[in-house]
Amino acid sequence: MLVRAYLRASTNEQDATRAKADLKKFATERGLTIAAFYIENESGAKLHRPELFRLLEESNPNEILLVEQVDRLSRLTTADWDKLRTEIDTRQIRVVALDLPTSWEMTKADDFTGRIFQAINKMMLDVLAAVARKDYEDRRRRQIQGQAKAKAEGRYKGRVENATRNASIAVMLKAGLSYSDIQAATGVSRPTVAKIAKRVREAV
Repeated sequence: MLVRAYLRASTNEQDATRAKADLKKFATERGLTIAAFYIENESGAKLHRPELFRLLEESNPNEILLVEQVDRLSRLTTADWDKLRTEIDTRQIRVVALDLPTSWEMTKADDFTGRIFQAINKMMLDVLAAVARKDYEDRRRRQIQGQAKAKAEGRYKGRVENATRNASIAVMLKAGLSYSDIQAATGVSRPTVAKIAKRVREAV
């Protein structure tokens, strides 16, 4: 039974590969083969995640989508989670998360056992996805409240810009490199490159 492992971090400053060793260990202990790792730095609150959907497109029925935690897969709204779940179900992919022990039974080939735990697993995934979304919304609300308080007290300065990195991106843009090449070289997101490209245009 092949496994496709998904690793995600929310920002470019975070290490998306942090849990790679844990996923390898889990697979090895169960005699599973990891066919590929799909790694990206994107918010779990966004449905548009290129590497996740590449994983889904390359998966075959009954293969396993392995994640460290359910929140690596989803911090989505209910509507977007339903869309993702429909895609997973349509492709007959088994979701296994290290933080969801009931999902571990999905690594077993027995059809009867698999169907029972698939039903349990779907319910638990829905619950944990809802919890992950609530945690995301709570953290965002606290962050906004903290920023508002800091602004009122004159203490808020916003995120410190990586001036050296952004200057390098500007040089690469002026040299004619594509957005994709710049992303590959620097590890930044496409919106970051676009923001700096706008600055470069406005400075001309």
